[in-house]
Amino acid sequence: MSDVILVDRKADIATVILNRPEKLNALTKPMWKRLGEVMRELSADDSLRCIVIRGAGDKSFAPGNDISEFADARSNSAQAKAYGEIHHAALSALHECRHPTVALIKGICVGGGLEIAVLCDLRVCGTSSRFGIPINRLGLVAGYGEIQALLALVGRSVTLEILLEGRVFGAEEAFQKGLVNRVVADDKVEEEAYATAQRIADGAPLVARWHKKFIRRLADPTPLTDQERNEGYACYDTEDFKTGYQSFLAKTKPGFRGR
Repeated sequence: MSDVILVDRKADIATVILNRPEKLNALTKPMWKRLGEVMRELSADDSLRCIVIRGAGDKSFAPGNDISEFADARSNSAQAKAYGEIHHAALSALHECRHPTVALIKGICVGGGLEIAVLCDLRVCGTSSRFGIPINRLGLVAGYGEIQALLALVGRSVTLEILLEGRVFGAEEAFQKGLVNRVVADDKVEEEAYATAQRIADGAPLVARWHKKFIRRLADPTPLTDQERNEGYACYDTEDFKTGYQSFLAKTKPGFRGR
């Protein structure tokens, strides 16, 4: 079942593809399991600089979990807990990924699909994209792990609006709510998402990883230690810093090596 999640690598940018186009990329238990594995593998690869996550085809990022799977895999709380462990492991792998992630969103981005997109660092969508978490119509609850990233991104009021109303809404409203960073014409989504990924990849990779690490840490209210504060100066001892400022003075493009 490794083909349910594909990885396409071009230089230092990897694309992770949710690959069930015949079902609009509806998510299944094997897909969640493989997604977690893939994200952990890619996170450990120091040669990478950015990861783009997308659905196969042009119609959908992902419409959420495949409801037809519920009868066998999530028909009671015991089954749901076992499923949830795999689901939340994948979400954790997305959250903990060291490399910057960009969601390339075409069409439907609902339920579990929106959970994946929200955990990416940046989100680019088309004007016809649709968003929402309409699980109140299924009698289902979003667990703590599923709510956490949405709450951190858009705040309490918008999170409650999305969950309590269960409404599916358009790209412009998603942008206004802070769910997406950029809305472009449908035929420009790939171009803009990969241009975004390239701008990230052109930067110093150690700096990108540090920024992600620092932002995750700042979500923890525990006071920072002196050691943690001092890590903010470690960049000055890197080869990339020397490359960066020398290139700036010379007005040339820096060739960062991640060292």
